[in-house]
Amino acid sequence: MKITVHSSKAIKPAYEGGGATSATEGAATIPLTVFDKVNYDLYISGINFFHPPSPPNAVLAAGLSRALAEYREWAGRLGINAAGRRAILLTDASARFIEANADVSLDAVMPIDPSPAVLGLHPSGGGADGELLLVQVNRFPCGSLAVGHTMHHAVADGRAACNFLLAWGQATRRAAAAGFHPVPHRGVEFIKPQPPRGEKKKPGRRAAAGDAAGGDGGEEIVVKRVRFSREFIADLRSRASPPAAARPYSAFQCVAAHLWRCVTKARRLDANVVTTLSVAVDGRVRMRRPTLPEGYAGNAVLWARPCAAAGELVSRPLEFAVELVSAAVARVDDEYFRSFVDFVSSGAVEAEGLVPAADEAETVYSPDVEVDSLLHAPFYEMDFGGGPPFFFMPSYLPVEGSVFIVRSFASDRSVDAYVPLFSRDVDAFCRCCYSLEMADARL
Repeated sequence: MKITVHSSKAIKPAYEGGGATSATEGAATIPLTVFDKVNYDLYISGINFFHPPSPPNAVLAAGLSRALAEYREWAGRLGINAAGRRAILLTDASARFIEANADVSLDAVMPIDPSPAVLGLHPSGGGADGELLLVQVNRFPCGSLAVGHTMHHAVADGRAACNFLLAWGQATRRAAAAGFHPVPHRGVEFIKPQPPRGEKKKPGRRAAAGDAAGGDGGEEIVVKRVRFSREFIADLRSRASPPAAARPYSAFQCVAAHLWRCVTKARRLDANVVTTLSVAVDGRVRMRRPTLPEGYAGNAVLWARPCAAAGELVSRPLEFAVELVSAAVARVDDEYFRSFVDFVSSGAVEAEGLVPAADEAETVYSPDVEVDSLLHAPFYEMDFGGGPPFFFMPSYLPVEGSVFIVRSFASDRSVDAYVPLFSRDVDAFCRCCYSLEMADARL
């Protein structure tokens, strides 16, 4: 598959009546919140695939311009505000809109493998212009459309970024955008320190990557896509949940625990090496005093980090790993989020020289694993007028141990996991991940 770019243009916000006014008029900057600053400081990319028909590129560009008038941060730039804090500067400078063509029918390459070829379907971030949003519209000879997006993670987490993409679709269709208006000023008033309440939670930290795994040694990292059927996931939940449980563990917790065990088993770690699983927890469903509104437009994620000795994790049954995951997620509650805000706002971070655990420079997570779920991000509701996408996939990201879980191409309630591994570990992982008996077997 060859992708040829033939147009790249800057898109500015288009306000109603042609004026440069909006709901955030007068707010020249938006300071980054504690959640923005603790998250990954990099660009994240994904691709949505649509069957024909689809509107012309000019209509898509016009819709993007209208959506930027509601979500001004995506046309802004990262910088420093008057108080010396890192912030989003509401410059209305631009987002980037790229037009490209493919040389083959989309059916000929579906499902697309998670390989370097995927990088041609979306823009690269980090250019001299400092654009926070870049999109690429790829046309295929069969009439299909692939829309690649590259968005800066300091501006939004997956839920908020998806809300913007849905708003772009609505603006293109000129549909009512109810439910997707961003909260003014990103809801910063919802994330502020509270009066002292005792011990504060310190930010979680991950051990230095690669130490227990012997480093990467320059070995190839392969992104393996595996699919778990609805029936397989039901079996996972049945095995993981004790008969007397009030309710079974969630599908995500069971899949995450299963992947944690299988990746650990495939790595052949020493039994006494401690492995940690990082699981993102959305504050929108955790924070209660007050709650974060559905339209909150920034980052609102912290991590649960269960850990275990590698030998114990792979030798004990699945239920043990799922219990660790469930208990760790339960601890990241409203009190945890509020205490985290208080701690980061207290000056202790600077005094103790702490740094975010989210390190974009890491390319090897072993002995640890990170699992990010996009199962509930409504990418499949994005609609430019020709119907929703039939497939979504994250970009090719060869970071060993950084796993993404998404809805599958099959649309049968199965899920796909994108699992980056050293090439030496792929065969052992594949033998384990599809067989619960093999996952429970000793190495």
